[in-house]
Amino acid sequence: MSGAHGAPKFLVQRQVVFPGARYGPSVMAEMFREYRYVVDRDGRVFHDGTEIVDPLVLRFFLRAMTRTAEGRYLVLCQGERNWFEAHDTPFVVQRLRLSLDGDVLQDAELCFSGDYREALNPDDLETERDLLYCHARRGAFRARFGRLAMQQLAPFLTATSEGSALVMRGIAHPIRTLPSAPRADHQRSPLV
Repeated sequence: MSGAHGAPKFLVQRQVVFPGARYGPSVMAEMFREYRYVVDRDGRVFHDGTEIVDPLVLRFFLRAMTRTAEGRYLVLCQGERNWFEAHDTPFVVQRLRLSLDGDVLQDAELCFSGDYREALNPDDLETERDLLYCHARRGAFRARFGRLAMQQLAPFLTATSEGSALVMRGIAHPIRTLPSAPRADHQRSPLV
């Protein structure tokens, strides 16, 4: 599998001009390795059909992830570009760590791939297309609740006159309902 000029397909060449060089601008070729990952509906990460299970790698990906101007998910690491395709978001809440006082939910911690964790802000909850979302990484990313996380949260959801709400510390936090948005092609995944 070779790309242009016989280089392996996963290498991308780019010329970089250094304007302040001693004898005029110098041109240097840089090679970037590029990898593609798919995040399935349950938040599992796959590369070439093989699931990535190393918690340190998974946690690193979630902590280092950025979003490009085109809306694609990217992790840069030691000269490598790691691209992620997801059904809607690579941040999937796989389970919750609940803190209860009797039957009353006091706090909830979101658990993602690789055991990456964040506190749940009940005021961030929103639904779209019958799916529950919140925010991750200080609001930088949208996170979707997976099946197990939804089952754990269900006993603390209630109906109010305005719609659904999460009851935490005895307070009903309304869940916003968003209009369904059309899907972007780059976010579709062959696994979902």
